[in-house]
Amino acid sequence: MATTVTGTTDLSFKIMTIINKLANKEAIIGIVGLGYVGLPLGLGFVANKYKVLGLDVDENKVGLINQGVSYIEHIDGTTISKAVSSGLLSASVDFSDAASCDALILCVPTPLNRHHEPDLSYVVNTIDSLLPYLKKGQALSLESTTYPGTTEEILRPKIEAQGFTIGEDFFLLYSPEREDPGNMQFSAVNIPKVMGGVTLACQDVGIALYSAVVEEVVPVSSTKVAEFSKLLENIYRSVNIGLVNELKVAADRMGIDIWEVIEAAKTKPFGFKAFYPGPGLGGHCIPIDPFYLTWKAKEYGVHTRFIELAGEINESMPSHVVRKIGVALNSKAKSVNGSKVLLLGLAYKEDVDDMRESPTFHLMDGLRELGAQVDFYDPHIPVIPPTREHAKWTGCKSVEWSAEVVSSYDCVVIATNHSRYDLKELVEFADLIVDTRNALSILEIESREGQVYKA
Repeated sequence: MATTVTGTTDLSFKIMTIINKLANKEAIIGIVGLGYVGLPLGLGFVANKYKVLGLDVDENKVGLINQGVSYIEHIDGTTISKAVSSGLLSASVDFSDAASCDALILCVPTPLNRHHEPDLSYVVNTIDSLLPYLKKGQALSLESTTYPGTTEEILRPKIEAQGFTIGEDFFLLYSPEREDPGNMQFSAVNIPKVMGGVTLACQDVGIALYSAVVEEVVPVSSTKVAEFSKLLENIYRSVNIGLVNELKVAADRMGIDIWEVIEAAKTKPFGFKAFYPGPGLGGHCIPIDPFYLTWKAKEYGVHTRFIELAGEINESMPSHVVRKIGVALNSKAKSVNGSKVLLLGLAYKEDVDDMRESPTFHLMDGLRELGAQVDFYDPHIPVIPPTREHAKWTGCKSVEWSAEVVSSYDCVVIATNHSRYDLKELVEFADLIVDTRNALSILEIESREGQVYKA
């Protein structure tokens, strides 16, 4: 892939060294954080013949990579195995190995704390672990979603305190991840890459770095613009999902099928984009990212009411679904207390094993609090691993799929519509179904009267 340098005209020796190494595929790329973002990106560099070192504090992940084994369902283990055996991919828990890298790309979590405030501890701890091993001529890119100003306000002072001059002998940039787990159409290498540098020289290095692996690099004028652009992408989705979730509740009270309304509205060839309601928001982006901006905006005296309202509506959806489950059970002369409820889908979206921020956990919590016996079925997640927020569910196993098992539940809830479900069998096995994804209507599966409730 061609590397186009723009911005600076008087290029220093340090910037030319790293740009030439990138152009000649001699640069070693360090990927810090080997999750759903870092691992695919690292494999993208490997596919373009760059040597990649993965760094992670998780010894299990590091061990699996070095064995050529995948721990993410949609990433083929053969790809990792070939990358490792070729000598282009290795992993380590020893951050001193970062000294061997020419570019470091940080792909670490940026969650919220219990007050819905940004938790940058992973970013701060990671940069602090790397600081002793940084060297002149290196580039460092942050990809974690965060509020505008993070790169310059947090990373830059720490790096400069080590004696580096940003833009002269060290190159700092921000390029937000746009990974969509399970999306077979788009991957880390064919999604346009927004990138901003702290200086023009940093931008030049950033273009050279990402042009080596991504089909299109989109340079912007600053790291703040790049940081804000990522938030805008997900706030746009959050607000529109919040709108349609609110309309779902209103339509339900009016006896109107919101799904039919959306299908009618989207026949308009302009001015309308369809968004769909659900049991709540999931994934690491949409439920979290908007609050990064609302928090930062308060520093400037701005109250982002629109964003916060959408967040409140979306966060209320699991409670709405639990209420609808109660209505459905009442129709069978049963209460939530004492009923057996099976939730289909623990992953936050269809056909992946990613359960980060999944609304299904909130459904499980809400139903258990009301006295229900709760189980789940997910062909992508056989057992619930340890999580920060839902530790009490750790070790719970997916039930088996059979007529005997499914029919034993008083209510089955479609929380995530995996394509591997046999929904015809579901209608055959289950006496009562709550469909939060309109799954049965989309497939035009006939059900018995009073069998299916939409939520």
